[in-house]
Amino acid sequence: MKEWLPAIHAHKKNFTLRKGDTIFREGDPVNGIFFLYSGKVKVHKHWADGKELIVRFAREGDIVGHRGIGTELVYPVTATALEPAAVCFFEIDFFNASLKVNHDLLYELMQFYAKELMESEKSMRNLAHMSVKGRLANALLVLKSKFGLDEEGFIAFPLSKQDMSSYIGATYETTFRMMNELINEHIISVSAKYITILQEEKLRQLIRED
Repeated sequence: MKEWLPAIHAHKKNFTLRKGDTIFREGDPVNGIFFLYSGKVKVHKHWADGKELIVRFAREGDIVGHRGIGTELVYPVTATALEPAAVCFFEIDFFNASLKVNHDLLYELMQFYAKELMESEKSMRNLAHMSVKGRLANALLVLKSKFGLDEEGFIAFPLSKQDMSSYIGATYETTFRMMNELINEHIISVSAKYITILQEEKLRQLIRED
């Protein structure tokens, strides 16, 4: 809303992050909500045996910290920069006040939460019922859809095997083995941390088989 811009400019705080910087940590009290101007962030939480589970990846234009809005007002996840990033921050009191008077913003946020809930339920179902290879195939297609391809045809998002294993809820060793199987079957190709999909339909077939 054009009329809302002066209030936005008066309350926003912009800052930059270095690779590896933490925006907020799991268990911290909620102090506000964040919007990514640039860069990529992983949103993750503690998992079994001290491991982490990556809940989602955020990119420019995405919102971060919204999972902490509610009755408890603590962040249930951690957000960490995967590369240099620029972030816009709003304190929680201003954001809540905005929702009370800006009905269009409230509606858009409700739509966003509905989509997030659907994606979270789908991810939990995949963890419970999909094989690791199926989860890996699904993750590759999700990453391609979210980040697109670079000029050389690779998914435009460098991802370590450790982060990939945390994203699909598998051990590093199993993820490494499954990726090698996809490479040997000429379904994907890997160069350092970049992945290109050679046979997208084969990935979809792996998902259907699960």
